[in-house]
Amino acid sequence: DWKRSYDFDSAYTEKLSGVAIDEKRQVEILKSLGFDVQGKKVTPPSWRADIQGRADLVEEIVRVHGFDNIPALSVRSGGAVPPPAETENFARVRKARSALGARGLSECVTWSFMKKETARLFGSNDNPALALTNPISSELTQMRPSILPNLIEAAQKNADRGNAYASLFEVGPAFTSAKTDGQKTVAAGVRHTGQGARHWAGNDASRAVDALDAKADAMAALAAAGAPVGNLQVSRDAPDYYHPGRSGSLRLGANVLAYFGEVHPAILDDMGIKGPVAAFEAFLNNAPTVKKRTNARPLLTLSPFQPVQRDFAFLVDDAVEAENIIRAARSADKMIGSIDVFDVYKGKGVEDGKKSVAINVTIQPKDKTLGDAEIEGITKKIIEAVTSKCGASLRG
Repeated sequence: DWKRSYDFDSAYTEKLSGVAIDEKRQVEILKSLGFDVQGKKVTPPSWRADIQGRADLVEEIVRVHGFDNIPALSVRSGGAVPPPAETENFARVRKARSALGARGLSECVTWSFMKKETARLFGSNDNPALALTNPISSELTQMRPSILPNLIEAAQKNADRGNAYASLFEVGPAFTSAKTDGQKTVAAGVRHTGQGARHWAGNDASRAVDALDAKADAMAALAAAGAPVGNLQVSRDAPDYYHPGRSGSLRLGANVLAYFGEVHPAILDDMGIKGPVAAFEAFLNNAPTVKKRTNARPLLTLSPFQPVQRDFAFLVDDAVEAENIIRAARSADKMIGSIDVFDVYKGKGVEDGKKSVAINVTIQPKDKTLGDAEIEGITKKIIEAVTSKCGASLRG
């Protein structure tokens, strides 16, 4: 209605704009622009359909008065910048994205839906709660139980277009049920070595991706999310869509924080994917709550004393994990620093069902230079710890 009228109050102009303008001057401005002012009522002209409220009247008055006549005032610091409203989950997502990007993976944003047949391969078990009532496409009929299928297909499309080494990740939701806890925030990624990949040193030097690549990616995402990666245990209970002998899970007690490994070749065949694919899924919701840290970090104290390195080769059963050997050796003494596995051997001189695992142990004294007797004492403690906890024997 072009005959609309609005209440006019000169005090409202100052309240809304912060500019004190004489009431007579406000009336003059409005009349000069064709407004009809009758007491406390203002009627816009028929050609000003853009005037839709009292705020528009104030805008017209201030515009003619001159924006350059508005005094510059400092905004109160308490209200100028609102405090950050980042939740813990959002912070984990942001940090995981940064960490995976730093490892050379490219971020993807894919559909949260997929084909029913593909979802079945990745653990949906034809759950009716995940089926869409009105899907937008026959290819997107079910909520995704895992992000991996979408990433694997994207990696293959890259390979088909000449990018034989595709490394992709996504941080988003995956769905297991219609319950409140049926949606998980997952950081997932794949590394794909497509057919036709070449290397300057020859085809033998073009190393295919493996489970350890995926494990390193998962550890990086969890570390960024605040998980105590130094305390995680590795087990072999990854889902069926991973390779049974080249996969595992990262746990904190009974809590599963991630799966990693090579995708099962049968799954890749069903999807029409060429070449090995290493993948991981890090469940950011399962990471323990990070304790608030103080602004000041403790002073880093470096030892001025020479470290001592010793090599050990232990004979253990095939089923014994190298991580268990490292944990046992580290528990022997507080002066033990880094421990690295540098050799795993099976063959001549090692009986069937056994393997030789060689580790390098760095002993870092903090108070004094160690003598031969002290070094020998720590060496014996390492051997005793590994033999008792892992059923090992020192290889001669």
